[in-house]
Amino acid sequence: MEKASLKHKVKKSVSNRFTVTKNGKVMRESSFDRHLRRKKSKKQLRRLKGKKVVTGRLAMKIKKLLGKK
Repeated sequence: MEKASLKHKVKKSVSNRFTVTKNGKVMRESSFDRHLRRKKSKKQLRRLKGKKVVTGRLAMKIKKLLGKK
């Protein structure tokens, strides 16, 4: 009789902070964009807008925590 493989739970803190695209890229939000925006330059606020790509070993770890290959 075969042993049933256990399913691993997804780390909710990681799933709230990161998303994996259809092509497998790991995306994150920028920090320093929530409050005290008035004193930041328009250039800095534009740079902080949008999602950023996570690369390297950290991206591999995040995918593992999210249950992706």
